[in-house]
Amino acid sequence: MTALNAANLDNRVTEGLPWLALAYADMDWDCAVLNAKLLDRQNRLGFVVTLASQLASKSTDAHRSGRLREYAAVLERSRLVKEDTLCHDALTKAERKWLRSNRPAQAAHWNLLTDMKAENLPHATL
Repeated sequence: MTALNAANLDNRVTEGLPWLALAYADMDWDCAVLNAKLLDRQNRLGFVVTLASQLASKSTDAHRSGRLREYAAVLERSRLVKEDTLCHDALTKAERKWLRSNRPAQAAHWNLLTDMKAENLPHATL
């Protein structure tokens, strides 16, 4: 949660967040969701969990995939309208403008300015 709450996080760390959700799909999600809501970071967590769910759907681990989909749906109910970044608040105006037009559908859905996609995270496997 500390990483998701960071204003500016190294790209390599940000790219590792979906892997963490995937690897620890049996974590205490209720606590994670509660803390995300307290910090207004449910969109960031929702996006990360959505990417992890997409990665899990490519495996044969139905339990892991189902758990991630379940908590993506929980976070969906508290999705914020406010635009945010995925831990890159120092984006320039030009970068923000470009991302608004070129972000993946999942990032737009979660109101995040990022170009991260599950298919670009080949290292995020178990």
